[in-house]
Parts: sequence; C-alpha cells; structure tokens
Amino acid sequence: MVSPPIPVVLVHGWRSHPGIWNRLVPLLEESSVPCWRFSHPGMDGSAPLAEIAAGLQEFLGVMREDTDYTGPVDIVCHSMGTCAARYLLEVRDGQNRAESVRQLIGIGPPNNGSAMAELFNHPIHGPEVIDRLAGVFVPRPYVPAEDAIVQDVRLGSAFMRVLREAGLRDDIAYRTIMAANSRGTEAMFPWFGGKTWEMGRDGEWRMTYAGDGIVANSESLLPGTGCDLLPREPGALDAAPDRYSHLNLPRNPEVLARVMAYLHSPADASSSYRPER
Repeated sequence: MVSPPIPVVLVHGWRSHPGIWNRLVPLLEESSVPCWRFSHPGMDGSAPLAEIAAGLQEFLGVMREDTDYTGPVDIVCHSMGTCAARYLLEVRDGQNRAESVRQLIGIGPPNNGSAMAELFNHPIHGPEVIDRLAGVFVPRPYVPAEDAIVQDVRLGSAFMRVLREAGLRDDIAYRTIMAANSRGTEAMFPWFGGKTWEMGRDGEWRMTYAGDGIVANSESLLPGTGCDLLPREPGALDAAPDRYSHLNLPRNPEVLARVMAYLHSPADASSSYRPER
C-alpha cells in the first residue's frame, strides 16, 4: 500500500507573500502533494520573528485540525522565513518536539545572521546600501530601526544568539539551497555588480561572488548539514543570471527541481555537500 504524500508547508520571506510560490505550487499539485501556504502580516517587519514563529505554530495546529492530519510535514522556506521556522522548531518546540517535521528546506536562508541587515543599520554604509536597493529590496522610504525582522537577523542580535544556543534538532533533516555567482556575472545582481556583502571572520566588510546578492553562502551554511550550491552548471548563469538572485530563487527551475527531489526522495544526498554520519 502506497503511503499518502506528506503535506508541505510553505513559508515566504521578509516583505514577501505566498504568491512567491506560484511556480512551486503547480508542481506540488501535479504530484498530489498537499500544500499549506503560511502568510503572516508581520513578514513586512512589523512583528518580530519570535511572534511570526508563534503564528506559524498556530497555523500548523489549525491546518492539522482542519485536515485531521497528525503525521510529519515538510517545511519549505525562503530567506528569513527559514529563521522563523527554525525558531519554532528549535526554540519554542526544541524540548517537547511536539511538531513532527521530516525536512526543513531553506532557500537562500540567513541561518547565521544577515550582513545585509547589519549594513542597513551601519551609520556609514547603511544609507548608501538602502538607497541602492530602494524599490528593489526595500521600500521607499525605509527606516531599518523600525523593522523588527531586520533587527532580529542582525549578526549579533539576541534572536540569533538564542537560535545558535538552541542547536539543530536531530529528528529533522535540514536542507539548504543557495546560489553563487561562479561566473562573476554582473547581471546576476546588478545593484552590487553581481556580488554580495558579507562580514569576514576578522570583522571586516567585503564583497564576494559567493552569494545571491543579498545572502552570502557563509550566512546560509549550517554545520553538519547538507547543502545544494547552484547552479550546478555555471553556464546557467550565462542564459538567465537573474534567476539565481535572492529575489528569484523561489521561482528558479533548478531550485524547484531540488525541492521536488527532496520531497519525493527525502533520503537523497545533497548535491554539493553530504555531512559525515
């Protein structure tokens, strides 16, 4: 007897909406995979991530009750939505483990904090970076001090410290899907010349091609977990470089193919790195 497909919970990122999944949802429907789309108004920065995590937990409870489903789910997140889901699973539910989750798949997640969030608050770099991204990644006008999510994902924030101290759950398979500009193509994210800001271990700011324009690869990696660094074939950047920018990853065909592969075959190894067991 074939087991029914496991429901997939979709969690969008900062200043986004469930419509970002409009390329993934049809693929789920074609595979008869139940799809639960979470939307929280606080994703615009008006609510802290801990509150959004609580909203996600409430949403899961309602969906389970409405569908009479008690088994595990897979959670697919974009960007900062991953941090909210992790806070729910690792902090709010870290001891009880009442939330049954098979996989947590993060697309371009700032798992270790966001240099971009830190830059927004920087007295020298901040105004220039905000002006460059206005209308692209941040609204006009934009005041980072009033944005609860951005404050939460700053590199040294209390939220990120709590998340680090909680640790990963050994009953969940963590997947990280991220992009890098291996061709050094400016068109991937033209606002920064194809590069991504990051802070080095020495505390110095620098720009790198190892990122998606908003989130550096070093900010996404979780110790001991697998990752997929895309594109697998660098030539894909020549054909459609903007598809690999942070903003477009949830609609990128190669990203969606990896997501669907994990949903169908959760035991599959990550394409770029497989942790030692």
